[in-house]
Order: sequence, then C-alpha cells, then structure tokens
Amino acid sequence: MAKNNNIQTFNDLDGLAQHLRNQDKKVTLLFAHNGTGKTRLSMAFKELGKQINENGEDVSRDTLYFNAFTEDLFFWDNDLENDSERVLKMNTDSRFFSSLAEMEMESRIGPLLHRYADFNFEIDYSNGSIVFWREMVANSDGTEEPAYIKVSRGEENLFIWCFFLAIAQWAIDGQEAYDWVQYLYIDDPISSLDENNAIAVAADLAHLLKDQDRLKTIISSHHTVFFNVLCNEMKRALRYFLTKAESGYELRDTTDTPHFYHVAMLKELHRVAKTGEIYTYHFTILRSIMEKTATFHGFSGLGEIIKREPDDEDGELHARYVNLLSHGNHSLFEPVDMMEENKRIFRKILNNLMNNYRFNPKLFP
Repeated sequence: MAKNNNIQTFNDLDGLAQHLRNQDKKVTLLFAHNGTGKTRLSMAFKELGKQINENGEDVSRDTLYFNAFTEDLFFWDNDLENDSERVLKMNTDSRFFSSLAEMEMESRIGPLLHRYADFNFEIDYSNGSIVFWREMVANSDGTEEPAYIKVSRGEENLFIWCFFLAIAQWAIDGQEAYDWVQYLYIDDPISSLDENNAIAVAADLAHLLKDQDRLKTIISSHHTVFFNVLCNEMKRALRYFLTKAESGYELRDTTDTPHFYHVAMLKELHRVAKTGEIYTYHFTILRSIMEKTATFHGFSGLGEIIKREPDDEDGELHARYVNLLSHGNHSLFEPVDMMEENKRIFRKILNNLMNNYRFNPKLFP
C-alpha cells in the first residue's frame, strides 16, 4: 500500500479489503462508479473473514454481506407448464437462510417492507418459496383467498433488501443463529429503485446502524443521492472515493477535504436540469454542494457564493430559495416535482455556481 496525503493506493482488492477491516470505525462509506470493482471488493472482504480447516472446509466466517450475489439467492419459478403459480424461490443451501422458521421472518420483514411497498407475502419454509399478493378475492365457495402476483423487479429488490435487514437486525442483537457476524458489508442495495425509495432506504439504514455498537459496517454505492443521505445521516463515518488506478486502486479520504463524490452529484444535478426531472430534494443536494464549495474557497457560508455584490437582490432571493427548499423532511422523502418557476431558479443558481466556480467542463457535456 502506498500513501500520498489523503490518497492511498492498493495493488489489489485483497489489500484494500484488509485495509477496510483494519479501520477502527463503526461505519465506512465508499463511493465508486460502476465497473470499479465494488462487488468484487465485497467478496474479497468476505473471503478474508473465512477460516478454512486442513480439509479445505469452511468452518467459520465473520461477514454478513448484501450484494448482487445475495439477490441471486432468490430466483423465480414461473410455472412454465401451467402459467399460474409463480413463486419466488430461496436457495436454502446458503447459510444466509439459517434457522428462518424459528425466527418468524414474516413478522420482522413485514413492518420493514410496508414502509416502501403495498403488497403482502407468505413464506413456505418447507419448500423454500415465497408468494405475493395485493388483493383478496372470493373463490368458488365464497371464501376469500389471496390473488397471487409476480411483483416487479424493483419490488422484488425491496423485498430481498428487507429480508436482509431483518437478518441484519438479528446479527446486531447477537441472536444465536447469527452471533458469528462481526461485519456487515452492504454493496448497492438500491438497484432498480426509484429516487424516493433510494432516499428512504438510506435513511432507514442509517437509523439502524447508528443505534448499535456490536458490528462494523462497510457500505459501497455508485448512487449519488443514496450516498449523500448516508453521509448526512452518519457524519462520523469514514468516507472514501474509490477509483481504479494504473497501479491498482486508489482510495481518497474525503472526510476532512472537498468531497470527490460531490462532482458525481453535480453531474446528476446537471442532468436533471437538462431533462426537467427536478424534484424538491434536488435543492437539498445543491445546498450540500454549495456549502462544501464555500468552505473550500474560504467563505463563511453558501450565501457568500450566491451573493456576489452587496446590492445583489437577486442573489439574496436565491439564497432564500436554497434555504427554504432544502430544509424539512419534504425535501428528502417526498418526490415532489418543482413548480416551473422554482425549476427556472434552480437552473439559474446551478448555472451560476458552475460558471463562477469552475468544474471540469468535460464532465458536463
């Protein structure tokens, strides 16, 4: 490992994974673009926690992880022969599903799932299958029964994520079946989710982790809004920007320096400004970027980089807009489309920021 100020370079993912294991922090946050190696890093981290006996058998481990491979533990049986009984199957050979029947998973998953979705489910532990429904319908003898459905890909991901959260809570509580867990490693839990659910998932995850001290957690993501909410909610967490380098991988410590992931967030704001898909919570992201920009340039606050002249009434008005529309839970948890006048002001503030405090124009085609 090589270190240069706030940048550390690792030859391979094993070295990086060992470095993350050595961190003396409850939560470590990683931002990295797709293709950087986040999922492979999570598996390298998991492998370092295994104990192998002389026969090559896995006798113990210490990491409960969520990544693309976790999602692969669930798969659909679409009943191709009759095209009627579609169920989500679980690969019950995995240790991930230890002691499920005794844990009353429905009562633990249900309250989590219903924060995000409106469908119901039932687990058949003997067959390792799950059915879903929204409505009850009358059958031939007049009694009501579920009208089973195949949920969407996004709804499936939400269910699997809530399944994981329920197990993670058992690990946090030190329940016997999961008392082997010392680390949680969570990689991009929000694939196929809309912005609103991504924000809610981040906030709920932060709440779960802040209230415990038993486990260490590593969270990696390429999603700028998700990552931003985690950073805002867990201000004491270590924060890194992970990139590929010629010599391996670079880990930039962004805790006390300009946050490199803000460039990615700025690209997202630039995109929505062009498409018109601007929601009120985008003002929250814009405010965060402006505050970091103001600090980096030595100003006392974001008002100083909006108001360029003492008599700039337009700048004062824009500062009020940023302060008003970036505060309150509505900015984060409701995907409220902006009024056209607010969109116009959002674009003007964003354009002024990008023109007055130059970012690499190649990043914003």
